[in-house]
Amino acid sequence: MGLNKKSVDDINVAGKRVLVRCDFNVPLKEGKITDETRIVAALPTIQKLLNDGGKVILCSHLGKVKNGPNEGESLAPVAERLAEKLGKPVNFVADYNVTGEAATAAVAAMNEGDVVLLQNTRFRGAEETKNGEQFSKELADLCDAYVCDAFGSSHRAHASVAGVTDVVRAKGGDCAVGYLMQKEIEFLGNAVENPVRPFVAILGGAKVADKLNVINNLIEKCDTLIIGGGMAYTFLKAKGYEIGKSLVDDEKLDYCKEMMEKAEKAGKKLLLPIDTTIAEGFPNPIDGPIDVTVVDADKIPADMEGLDIGTKTAQMYADAVKSAKTVVWNGPMGVFENPTLAAGTIAVAKALAETDATTIIGGGDSAAAVNQLGFADKMSHISTGGGASLEFLEGKSLPGVAAADDMN
Repeated sequence: MGLNKKSVDDINVAGKRVLVRCDFNVPLKEGKITDETRIVAALPTIQKLLNDGGKVILCSHLGKVKNGPNEGESLAPVAERLAEKLGKPVNFVADYNVTGEAATAAVAAMNEGDVVLLQNTRFRGAEETKNGEQFSKELADLCDAYVCDAFGSSHRAHASVAGVTDVVRAKGGDCAVGYLMQKEIEFLGNAVENPVRPFVAILGGAKVADKLNVINNLIEKCDTLIIGGGMAYTFLKAKGYEIGKSLVDDEKLDYCKEMMEKAEKAGKKLLLPIDTTIAEGFPNPIDGPIDVTVVDADKIPADMEGLDIGTKTAQMYADAVKSAKTVVWNGPMGVFENPTLAAGTIAVAKALAETDATTIIGGGDSAAAVNQLGFADKMSHISTGGGASLEFLEGKSLPGVAAADDMN
């Protein structure tokens, strides 16, 4: 594994209670799960631990839980779907306290191969999100070993992600990563630290501010950096172009100039749009019909707004991908939720789908775009963590990864 961490293949769980932190933060509509991707992604690790004779205790957060515990953010629907997927009962502990008497009793009654799902960890409020010692200890008291398989939460130093590991380790238990985490570490870690070259990174999305450190880190690591999405207009303005009503972050103009200079000095290609798709304003509703024209990137009229890369840019970006051996993509090229303004994002997705390179989609909107546009099965890896994959691409250490035991 890229970061030399213990995985579920390196620990013996026969007869042991294993606490697994999953990412069951699934979208719900009127109590029904609308996308079960995250549940399906957790199955290989759960199945492995069950097959090895473990007593498997699952925990996860769901939603942001702003106003305290509520049935709308209970993990009950997850327990139901999980039981169907595993083909066996899942004992759901509905107690809002998460680790109270009901959980202790349920775990005490477990046999090898049984599954218990605890209630939403965020129901413990700040004890979870501020990595509270008491909650960490209560979680650790339920188990003999711990497995983190929630990459989407691994950038958070929460009790169920980081705090619990200290207590489990102190009592001699293993702390490992699951298959999903292992895959994320291998793909994202190797892409950034040890890529097969040429290495092309594609960054899109709305704001430069969200990707400051990613841009900086990737210029050092990649051979070609492609910029699209709303953030491209700040770069274009930094070049002295008129960008009309396009999205811009005026405070980051100097930063963009600095990054362009850095790329040039390092002999790296930094590609910016050479033409852009413009309209009178943002589509309302977002997926409604809209009149657009394509103009050169330095010819945006003062009363128009750039909302997607243009056709020549789409071709240029697709060509840059063709010769690559590793491609990382984070962030759409335009307002991809609109059929008219999805053209740039579709062109990039299509180019990635047709290349033989290792293609890694960095979660969030780019993952949603690839899924919606039907290219998911053509990608080498689609990350399950938006914020986590961004921090990984920045070169940051993720608490959930750092907390796992190192291989001896």
